[in-house]
Amino acid sequence: MTDSPAADHRRGDLQLSVSAGRVRFRDEGTGPAVVLVHGWTLDLDQWQPQAPALSDAFRLIRLDRRGFGLSSGQPSLAHDVSDVRALMKHLSLRSIALVGMSQGARVAAHLAAESPDCVSCVVFDGPPSGILSAASVAEEEIPVAAYRALIRDGRIEEFRNEWRNHPLAQLHTTDAGTHELLHRMLSRYPAVDLREPESGPGLPPARIESIRAPALVVSGALDLESRIRSADALANALPRCERLIVPGAGHLPNLDYPAHYNTRLRRFLQRFAT
Repeated sequence: MTDSPAADHRRGDLQLSVSAGRVRFRDEGTGPAVVLVHGWTLDLDQWQPQAPALSDAFRLIRLDRRGFGLSSGQPSLAHDVSDVRALMKHLSLRSIALVGMSQGARVAAHLAAESPDCVSCVVFDGPPSGILSAASVAEEEIPVAAYRALIRDGRIEEFRNEWRNHPLAQLHTTDAGTHELLHRMLSRYPAVDLREPESGPGLPPARIESIRAPALVVSGALDLESRIRSADALANALPRCERLIVPGAGHLPNLDYPAHYNTRLRRFLQRFAT
């Protein structure tokens, strides 16, 4: 399928000025708008396996969250929520579908709960426990204090090597190109949030009971048991929800098993994205 001339100018990296920062984003394809929000230590390239597979039917808008990838500014989940809203205004989008992965799932939950008229449907991929409770990511999942100490000591490469071996950053696919893609993203991660912790109040749990949009909750079958339990709890709390377990995938199912992931995501978006 050939892109329309109106879509041609949207190819490549774009920039949006926000308060105290600039957000890199890409805007590809035509059809209902789908905003994709990446997880911790990643960036918009996380969605590279989805872009060519879905841009024939959907307008895919993916961004580097502040302080991640090539976006500047202090990382903050509250800023992420406001930045997605600013991006919608900038692109004159009245309605979006949302796909939030891991930490990005918390951003998607707030937007879906607080702006129900603007969110047609939402996908929660590998959601953390903090999406339902005030608890931050459990130390037994991610040793944040130890990682923060490494960064403050100027040992960012040591941190990166340790994180690459963490279960939440492990790939189960044998595809060399996918491994290289993840390596590049982790090598770009600047660790601003570990070096300079977020000041002020954090993002509270979203009002899940306010989410009325159709939802899809996704887990890799080989993800941490704690993440699968969080995803199950979220699915049970949502009034209109489908559950997807991606076989053979870990915490990064869109990278581990993109063919299965893309098929199910397309099917869900075709039904509900407007």
